[in-house]
Amino acid sequence: MKSFPSLFLILALLACTKSIDTEKLRSQVSSLDLTRGDIALCTSGKDEFGQVAFAVSCSEEVKADFNLATALLHSFEYPEAEKVYARIMEKDPKCLMAYWGAAMCNFHPLWEPPNENDLKKGSAIITLGRSVVTDPSARESRYLETIATIYDGWHEQDHKARLLKFEEASAKLHQDFPDDNEAAIFHALAMRAAADPRDKTFEKQKRAGEILNTVLAKDPKHPGVAHYIIHVYDYPELAQLGLKSAREYASLAPASAHALHMPSHIFTRLGLWDESIQSNSQSVEAAKCYAENAGIKGHWDEELHGLDYLMYAYLQRGDEANARTQFEYFKTINEVFPMSSKDAYSFGAVPARYAVERKDWKSAAQLELAPASFSWDKYYWERSNTDFARLLGAAHLGDAEGAKKSLDQLKKSYDNLVAAKESYKASLVEVQVKAGEAWVAFAEANKSKAVQMMNAAADLEDKIEKHPVTPGPLVPARELLGDLYMVLGATNEALHEYESALLRQPNRFNAINGAAEAATKAGNTAKARMYYDELLKLAPSSGRAELAKATAFASRQ
Repeated sequence: MKSFPSLFLILALLACTKSIDTEKLRSQVSSLDLTRGDIALCTSGKDEFGQVAFAVSCSEEVKADFNLATALLHSFEYPEAEKVYARIMEKDPKCLMAYWGAAMCNFHPLWEPPNENDLKKGSAIITLGRSVVTDPSARESRYLETIATIYDGWHEQDHKARLLKFEEASAKLHQDFPDDNEAAIFHALAMRAAADPRDKTFEKQKRAGEILNTVLAKDPKHPGVAHYIIHVYDYPELAQLGLKSAREYASLAPASAHALHMPSHIFTRLGLWDESIQSNSQSVEAAKCYAENAGIKGHWDEELHGLDYLMYAYLQRGDEANARTQFEYFKTINEVFPMSSKDAYSFGAVPARYAVERKDWKSAAQLELAPASFSWDKYYWERSNTDFARLLGAAHLGDAEGAKKSLDQLKKSYDNLVAAKESYKASLVEVQVKAGEAWVAFAEANKSKAVQMMNAAADLEDKIEKHPVTPGPLVPARELLGDLYMVLGATNEALHEYESALLRQPNRFNAINGAAEAATKAGNTAKARMYYDELLKLAPSSGRAELAKATAFASRQ
């Protein structure tokens, strides 16, 4: 009696022998709107993007390119990674994982949500990738379906809902293939992307850190592991856990401007300004080189991002000369690519920081949104630093009406963000609205309201984590509360708030100086000496006038 294979086996065999017209597929690949061309990043060798060993079933001739593309992807060098994935598709159009990679390049999990063009492009890539699938249950098919959660039904579900589906699918992929390091790494990234910035338990970040540290023990040179460890520990309470990876990541992918910059997230959290300056100086130079090689008209957005962090670090060191040099250079930048919220944030933040950190209230009150040609009406949170700086400047100059005008603009931005359902950014602007109301009340000599609203702003900011694009708020609200108490003569309260602010943002020049002055006026000589000593260690060659007081105080002891 003959035995016959089961129906399931027959279907499986048919699936595995699925006929794929390679030339037709290659033609369809060429019609996709993919970024193509040679890698524009400045490098002398492929290993300068990091070493990745990702097991895939593609042809041997493209496997090295696949690892290169994925290394670039792990450092968020999305356009350059897409170029390599596109090259793989053209050489081996049956390479299913190349479609996964190209779709990942249009997602940007820790940046802004993909726009409509990104979503349409990603959907087209997924559709073509599915035509290559021979076994839907296979590991590589599962990778494709995991990223497909971001694109499937994108016009019917919001980004948050799709992000949670992506996290769930990533977890299942990791669970089903526990020995696949890449599945583990991308699961950790998905958890970090889906984490609620208002969750102060950091549950998802801690779980992601555990996964990444497990992979780190097996693959200590993987660029994605180091990169994502920095991201999952980019919080005051966790930053120390990311310091080792921060000090190693740049050496793993030295040709990536983003990899050179990322360690400064941890350095900023810990107040390690010299290391942040070195990190961002290198990143800015790499970004300039990329813009030149890529033929970008104007400046690459990664350069502006690095300049924001670089300026922040120079200001915290009290380094007037270098801060001024960077600011004068920054003012020459009028054109940037691609135009995005990251650019808008830098354009608003850098001039505002330069004025407010130096307490140049006249310059702060006169700030204008620049460049004027930028589409500022699209970026309500990103422009808020300019409006908030103008408000603080006017209030400190006693111009209550001028401060009110800026407060009205902040309230308008808040309302627009609420209407757009951007609740996280709305909450960040809400802190500035409350703080703005405090300083308007101060300008109007309403001391009790000023203290009430500034306390409310500080309490609210304590519950919210900063956005990844920024080294920190224009002025930490609790530090600003210390400033308010100081001008009101409540020196003990001011000292308490400065010390509280320094717990979350260590080694900030103005907070240390504020604590020293508050302690001096409160008659607490021991603390005054401690904080003035800290200031002198922080900025030994500073051009800031505050250092004269510190030196004079030290000489009297």
